[in-house]
Amino acid sequence: MSKKENNFAFVDGQNLYMGTNSDKPAWKVDLVRFRTYLSRKYNIERAYYFLGFVNEKNQDLYDSIQEAGFVLKFKKHNDAMLGTKKGNVDTDIVFTIMKKLYKQELPGKVILISGDGDYKMMVDFLIKERKFKKILFPNKNFASSLYKSLSPSFFDYLGNNGVRRKIEYKKRKVSLGN
Repeated sequence: MSKKENNFAFVDGQNLYMGTNSDKPAWKVDLVRFRTYLSRKYNIERAYYFLGFVNEKNQDLYDSIQEAGFVLKFKKHNDAMLGTKKGNVDTDIVFTIMKKLYKQELPGKVILISGDGDYKMMVDFLIKERKFKKILFPNKNFASSLYKSLSPSFFDYLGNNGVRRKIEYKKRKVSLGN
């Protein structure tokens, strides 16, 4: 019997949201189903979900992310910039991954959920170090062209029918009894 990998997932929350909402047709990820998919398909021990900044109006979203089994990480911003600044979490994700690698707190491999080309240098490094499993692009049309040289074994698209069917949010029918 083979040893379980204990991989870690790192989700660029804004990229995931914008990617699936920009798809044709737009769709939403069911966070519980997505977390289950990551665990079963990629042996995810821990999944981090990065967001731009805290806003009290989004507390229900934050609760649902955590209840689905993700560790929620927020980007720190200067209070004066909160309303005007995009929640760019790229450097936070890169720093977190590299810090875990340096401190040997990354037992398995990295699964990255984003289509942003800002991660390409880190992805190449992790592949070379044999610490990279896969990048999951939220939207085929918005995956950075920097990944064109990446071997197909290192990427997949969340919008592919097989994946989407497993993780897409579907309205649940409410039964009021007989």
